[in-house]
Amino acid sequence: MENYKILIVEDDTKISKIHKLFVEKTEGFEVSGIANSISDALYMLDALVPDLILLDIYFPEKNGLDVIKTIRENNYETDIIIITASNDIKILKESIKGGIFDYIIKPVIYDRFKKSFEKYKLYKQQISKKDKVQQSDVDNILNLNAKISDYSEDNLPKGIDKITLDKIVTFFNENDEGFTAENVGKMVGVSRSTARRYLEYLVSSGFLFSDQYYGTVGRPERTYFKK
Repeated sequence: MENYKILIVEDDTKISKIHKLFVEKTEGFEVSGIANSISDALYMLDALVPDLILLDIYFPEKNGLDVIKTIRENNYETDIIIITASNDIKILKESIKGGIFDYIIKPVIYDRFKKSFEKYKLYKQQISKKDKVQQSDVDNILNLNAKISDYSEDNLPKGIDKITLDKIVTFFNENDEGFTAENVGKMVGVSRSTARRYLEYLVSSGFLFSDQYYGTVGRPERTYFKK
């Protein structure tokens, strides 16, 4: 799968290098450019056509909100994650009005950064598979943020380990067909019953759905699919 292209727009060169390291550490993404000014950002936006912009708010010459306005007025197919020291509710409201994907307050912790990128990857995968949508598709796409945030270690139920869960989520993100608990267990390296527990958790969280299929010997098998 081709990596998503990231444009980092940040006037502090040290912070922009940290964000670059964070992107390079996260599977499925690559930095296509770094802009340390608004003027450079607008030039690179047109030249590089990034999938996603990591955008600061405060710059010496202009405001990051001006970049959002330019992106929307010119119909760029670019998504935006704000990364800023601003905790001003007015800035947050204006950013949301501009259609940002996420808003991260500095200093950035990598785990929070990675979670945002995982949500973005799932969002892009869902959108790319659809030409037309039903209400269930809309609900699924718009609720991606809530679903993925539920996978933090603090919120997981007893018996669900985040590392194993992440492996299963990644497996289904990379494969379109359905799989039984036995299939998934072999892939992850756990027993069939353990895999079934994780799969049922993902069904209850809305990430997967299941159906009964008859195998070669005529016995129904519960098969799991990504929504």
